Amino acid sequence: MILSAALLDGATVQGRVEIVSSKDPGLRKHSDFSGVVVWLDPVSGAFPPGKPRRAQMVQVNKRFTPHILAVTVGTVVDFPNDDPIFHNAFSNYDGQVFDVGLYPPGSKRSVPLRKEGIVRIFCNIHPHMSAIIVVLRSPYFATSSKSGEFTIANVPDGVYKLHVFHERATEQTLNELTRTVEVGEEVALPKIVVSESGYLPLPHKNKYGQDYPADSGNYSGVKK
Repeated sequence: MILSAALLDGATVQGRVEIVSSKDPGLRKHSDFSGVVVWLDPVSGAFPPGKPRRAQMVQVNKRFTPHILAVTVGTVVDFPNDDPIFHNAFSNYDGQVFDVGLYPPGSKRSVPLRKEGIVRIFCNIHPHMSAIIVVLRSPYFATSSKSGEFTIANVPDGVYKLHVFHERATEQTLNELTRTVEVGEEVALPKIVVSESGYLPLPHKNKYGQDYPADSGNYSGVKK
């Protein structure tokens, strides 16, 4: 599913992302190019006024869904727990530090995201659970579909900087993909090729900065 956001009437910006040099078996087998966030920042720096928004990242089947979520600054993100076990979503990286604590099945916790940046999210109970929220000042963004296609609707005429985020691309690779785009009528962008070359996955700690227990992946969060 293609996600997009906009506040004003304007042009439609369309494009397609292709991910190359990947070691991810799922991507290589299924050519799944989803989860790449593309956005446009006005060169003038004049962002339209934001409106209060809500989004959600569901915890189900011991996963965060969606795995990649793009929102604007000020959005409140809900974390419903749809699993029959406890979860504890947290982030202690650069984007925004938060810890919603341990909470039971059928409940939810909410976090207002007030800072622009990349928010990397984990569960303090289950080490394999991870997700990313891309928090943007610009309302002109989209997240690529499985085929790599994306559409940013209602972009006012003007000159923009196009930015790309992919979780398995290096910062240098992403910086090299930044370009200037002039929006007039309908805009069809050239294919954006994102390389995973040079990406090194790093293990993460729990919210206390410690290693997860060896059997933590099967832990329900309930003390016996």
